[in-house]
Amino acid sequence: MVTARPRPKVISLTDAAASRVKEIMETAKTNIIAVKVGVTNGGCAGMEYTMDYATEKGPIDEVVEDKGVTILIDPAAVLFLLGSTLDYKIDKLSAKFIFENPNQTDACGCGESVSITPAASRG
Repeated sequence: MVTARPRPKVISLTDAAASRVKEIMETAKTNIIAVKVGVTNGGCAGMEYTMDYATEKGPIDEVVEDKGVTILIDPAAVLFLLGSTLDYKIDKLSAKFIFENPNQTDACGCGESVSITPAASRG
């Protein structure tokens, strides 16, 4: 009998990111079931990460449960995000979510966009 190896998690959260997502969901004025993460074409480096509230799960959204938080992944973004970690950082002038992505190959100078190579296309 062949046993399948465990499927890798598309994304994991740091404790800080999980705490912030829980806080956002608890204070939301609408019925949010999760945060949805994806990527889109744009910016000077070619792609941008997206995060939005999700009130329902899409039929083929990837579901990630980590540290008591549900994250939905846009199916088109799975190979771009595979193995990523979502963190939340606070400094003197800003507070923001940060993607630590092993598939990211470059970023623009302003930090708003990135170049990402899909996981399946790497050698």
